[in-house]
Amino acid sequence: MVVIRMARGGAKKRPFYHIVVADSRSRRDGRFIERLGFYNPLGSQPELRINRERAAYWLSQGAQPSDTVATFLKKEGVSKTGVASV
Repeated sequence: MVVIRMARGGAKKRPFYHIVVADSRSRRDGRFIERLGFYNPLGSQPELRINRERAAYWLSQGAQPSDTVATFLKKEGVSKTGVASV
């Protein structure tokens, strides 16, 4: 099964996450198929960037987003049917 999830990066106590498409059997920070964006929770305002077109493509191919990534995709206006204008 293909999933869309976050892979952790950054230093100790300074998290930074890549939003990736990966096989569900691979490790959290291991092999991935494609990097879709990133999420930086630190700073004055958390920063989120997602390639909405590629995310919509992977959702249409049956990729299952994690709960957190599903929230991010909804916030960005991405669904299985395509990208909503935001």
